[in-house]
Amino acid sequence: MSYTPPSMPVAPPPPSAPGPGAWLKSPVGLANGTVALLGVGIATDLFSLWAGGGVFGVVSDLIDGDLGTVTEDRADRADSLYAASGVFQVAALVGTAVLFLCWFRRVRVNAEVFAPDGHSMSRGWAVGAWFVPVANLWFPRRVAIDIWDASSEGRWLPGGDPQAGRRTLLNAWWTLWITSSVVGWIASQQYRKAEEPEKIKNAVVSLMASDLLSIAAAVLAILFVRRLTAMQGAKARSGPGSPTHA
Repeated sequence: MSYTPPSMPVAPPPPSAPGPGAWLKSPVGLANGTVALLGVGIATDLFSLWAGGGVFGVVSDLIDGDLGTVTEDRADRADSLYAASGVFQVAALVGTAVLFLCWFRRVRVNAEVFAPDGHSMSRGWAVGAWFVPVANLWFPRRVAIDIWDASSEGRWLPGGDPQAGRRTLLNAWWTLWITSSVVGWIASQQYRKAEEPEKIKNAVVSLMASDLLSIAAAVLAILFVRRLTAMQGAKARSGPGSPTHA
């Protein structure tokens, strides 16, 4: 899919014009790359769950007193695999974050063309909002809402309301993303400080729970990226001024 800017205005006459450098450009390539890396992230989370199960088995046997099954090789192998899974997860997260931010900025610029006056935060916040401590718990969602509303087909229909493009998917993704991030951070701190088998076991359970939340968040992120990209494609092809909206 490619975008061809229409000859007529992309939005009804707004009180302000798009900012410098705001033009329609297809985010499909970036979206596809982001979705692929989110899939890689899911794979690393699944590997982490499997490796975590190995550590859980070792510490469970230690707690139960079944020392005959807990050899040094088994314990070292379980620990090494779990450590490796953490490295894979971080690598996948960094790669996904870079590509996601490129996609997110692209759809934000497109949204500025669709609705120059429909944004409560400037374009730079599409990237910067993610790196401001505490504020990154809600600023990126605010930017995403503006992009979603601007890209909604219902925005410019007679009597249309931005809410016509329901935000259920956006809200579900954001809720799971925040929840998985917080649970993951707490579980990581718990695992780092754990020394006794019982505490290690509890920490591993917490980490495995955070992996499950991360997988669910990644699935919703894939759906969010695909949906918003499709919305912008439809908006670019049949924006205001086309027969569909006449």
